Formats: sequence, C-alpha cells, structure tokens
Amino acid sequence: MLLAGTTFAQNPAQSGGASSDKVQAAERAHAAPALASQVPAPRTEDVKSQGALLGAIYDVISGPVGERDWNRFRSLFVPQARFTALRRAPDGSVGVALLNVDEFIQAAGEVFKSEAFYERAAVNRVQTFGNMAQVFSSYESRHAPGQQPFERGINSIQMLNDGKRWWVLSILWDRERPDNPLPAEFAAASAK
Repeated sequence: MLLAGTTFAQNPAQSGGASSDKVQAAERAHAAPALASQVPAPRTEDVKSQGALLGAIYDVISGPVGERDWNRFRSLFVPQARFTALRRAPDGSVGVALLNVDEFIQAAGEVFKSEAFYERAAVNRVQTFGNMAQVFSSYESRHAPGQQPFERGINSIQMLNDGKRWWVLSILWDRERPDNPLPAEFAAASAK
C-alpha cells in the first residue's frame, strides 16, 4: 500500500496505465516465496471457505488441558500473521499486546498446559471484497463444554484468498467488560 501511494503521489497527473504497470512490477520484484511453502500443509477442509477457516481457528485452540495441534494452527495463517490483544488497564489506558504466530503459540501453549480452554463463535459477520474478507466474530470462552462463559468478546479477523485457499492475515480482539458490553447483534444466548 505504501509503495502504491508513493508511486501515485509522485505521478499525480497519471492514472492507471504506466503507474499501475510500475506498481505491479514492483510488487512482483518484492514478492515473497509462495505462502504454501512456508507453513505446514493444511487440511483441505480447513481452508476451502471463510466459514471453514473460522471453524478451524476455534477448533484447533479448543480442548482439554494439554497440547494442541500447533502444525494445524500454523497451516491456517500466513507466516507473517499478527495477533493483537487489547486490554484496558485499571487506570483506563488501553494496552496492546502484539504477537506473531510463534509468540501466540508459546503464550497460549503455556496456558493450555494447566487450563482447559474451549472457545466458540457466537455470531459471525463477514464482509468480502475481491479476494479479501473481514470478519467480526463474537466469541465465548469456557473451561469446559456446558459451562457458562468466563469471557466473551469480539475477534476481528482479516482473511485473504490466494486463488487456491483461504488464509488468516491477522486477528485483533477485545473482551467484554462492564464498560464495553457486547453489542446486542453480537451477543447470542450462551449455548451449552
């Protein structure tokens, strides 16, 4: 995006044509290796659609105390994917934790060694344009199926389709708090 903005800013009188060709040539010259060669092979059913990818994200992190299938998890994300957690401190300031895939796995893996964790989507709102999708997915987290959620919130998930499969680019989330209740359209009756 920055490259495209710079190119067009330098050539404000031009549109399309030569500028577009220059941007596309620059993108090809800086293209990373094929995404699929940088992650474990996915389950075909996990990446065939936006809904399947959403289901796989929640499925792979949910379970009893113990390890998760982290290779399956890695297969869902572009290698450079970001995880961003928002938290409100007691003084009212907003804290931001930025993690890459391996940092998320390390942090979550430590928790899962001593705590069961089950998370499911309550309501998904998907917007798509071309090969990209933005999903607002409200979630409910439990320590055991059938329990009341100990946490709810919204995941903002960005996805892309490379023409072969769906990928997760990033997940940004914030949890529900007394000063930040889930909007009615994202709050579903808790399923047991």
